[in-house]
Amino acid sequence: MELLTDYPERLALHAVLYLGREARPYPLEGVRFHKGAALIKLAGCDDRNAAEELRGQQVQIPIEEAVPLEDGEYYHFQVVGVDVVSEEGEQIGRVVEVMETGANDVYVVHGPRGEVLIPAIAEAVQELDLNARRMVVRLLPGLLGDEEGA
Repeated sequence: MELLTDYPERLALHAVLYLGREARPYPLEGVRFHKGAALIKLAGCDDRNAAEELRGQQVQIPIEEAVPLEDGEYYHFQVVGVDVVSEEGEQIGRVVEVMETGANDVYVVHGPRGEVLIPAIAEAVQELDLNARRMVVRLLPGLLGDEEGA
């Protein structure tokens, strides 16, 4: 299993993992780590054919079991799908992906102007309201592929 978490050591603490869009529960029987990935044993998945049927499915845990975050921190899945508007009220689009760049995350936004990359920094992101599913951004020079911006 490819690890997308910052807390892989916590994987073994879960009794059940949920797979796929339907979040089907699978009791977790074992975990070991190998070359940056997790090798997991799920109940009822006893051979290569059964494992192959699960390939490509996202593995999830209930949000209540996730590591609590500090104020102003968000899980990527919480930001994907958020509507993005400029300070002036222009609809920029919707976050479709969060890229990790090393220095800071970058929100990939698709909308009327095509793809816009918004750095996840205080100078660009003025407000993020997960309950309202809305992000207000300051359009820094060059963000829209022109030399405008605020």
